[in-house]
Amino acid sequence: MSTIEITQDNFESTINDNEIILLDFWADWCGPCKQFAPVFEQASEANPDIAFGKIDTEAQQQLAGLFAISSIPTLVAFRQGIVVFAQPGALAAPQLEQVITAVKGLDMDDVRAELAKQEAAAAAETDGGADGAAPDSIPADPGVDK
Repeated sequence: MSTIEITQDNFESTINDNEIILLDFWADWCGPCKQFAPVFEQASEANPDIAFGKIDTEAQQQLAGLFAISSIPTLVAFRQGIVVFAQPGALAAPQLEQVITAVKGLDMDDVRAELAKQEAAAAAETDGGADGAAPDSIPADPGVDK
């Protein structure tokens, strides 16, 4: 499967209609983005069960803002509509394959349970009933060696 150009118009449907989607936030002027592009394209062809989308941060500033993109390229992975990975920097092919394998291997029941725990802790903190401890977080890096 080749990559999909993601815009404000197709973002939501792309996330909702795909089990797993990887998003590459990039810009034409970005050297590391140009280096990562063929790696991302090859991964899209090798993994037809995953949707691969590219978001031009210059043309899609609202989407870049939604994800607070401050460094490009940035890779964001969704599984079942939930962000499960986000990391700036160009990845080499083996690193990208590690991310893909980790995302595919996630137990989404565990992920949803962890999110519910975080939301409950945040709600308790907002209500003033928390002990001040920071809630646990889902790792931004699901088992990927750097």
